[in-house]
Amino acid sequence: MATVLSVSGSPSATSRTARLLRHLDARLTAQGHDVIPFDVRDLPAEALLGADFGHPAIVEATALFARADGVVIGTPVYKAAYSGLLKSLLDLLPQYALTSKTVLPLATGGTTAHVLAIDYALRPVLSSMGAAHIVQGWFTLDKDITTGPDGGIVIAPAAAEALGEVVDRFSLALTGALTGALTGTELLAPTG
Repeated sequence: MATVLSVSGSPSATSRTARLLRHLDARLTAQGHDVIPFDVRDLPAEALLGADFGHPAIVEATALFARADGVVIGTPVYKAAYSGLLKSLLDLLPQYALTSKTVLPLATGGTTAHVLAIDYALRPVLSSMGAAHIVQGWFTLDKDITTGPDGGIVIAPAAAEALGEVVDRFSLALTGALTGALTGTELLAPTG
C-alpha cells in the first residue's frame, strides 16, 4: 500500500504524543501500510537550532519526508500552538516538502481550550508546505492517554473510537490518493 511517515513533535522522552502515535502506527500497519516512526527529538539540537540544512540528520529527515506517501504529524500543544521542536524541523524542510502527500495532523494537550490548535496553528503551515490533502485532524486530552499495568498505552474508550475513525479516514484518503479513486465525499470529518 502506502509509505507513512509518523512524526512525533514532542520533546519529551515519556511523551503521550509519541506513545499515541506508535499505537496508531500499529493500526496503519495492520491496514497494510509501511509505517516509519520518526521522533523529532532524536535529531541533533545543534542542527535544529542552528538551521543546519546540510547536517546529515536533517538531510536524512528530508529524505524520509520525500519518500512518504502520507504523513501523520503529532504534537503536544504548548501555549495554544504546536511544539517549537516540530516548528524547528518544519522550518528546515523544503518549502514544498508535503507536495502530493496526504497528511493527518494530531495533537495532545491538557485542556479542551487548545482543541483548535490544529486548525489555527498547524493546518496553515502544513497547507503552505504543499500538502495535497490534509484530512480532519484530532485533538486528544492528556487525561485520555494513560499507561496500563503492562506498560502499554491505554486510551479512554471514546477517544480510542474517535481516533480509530480518524486514522481509518486517513488510510482511506491515502489509498484513494494513490489510486485516484476518491471524490471527496468519502473524506468528510467524523460525525458525533
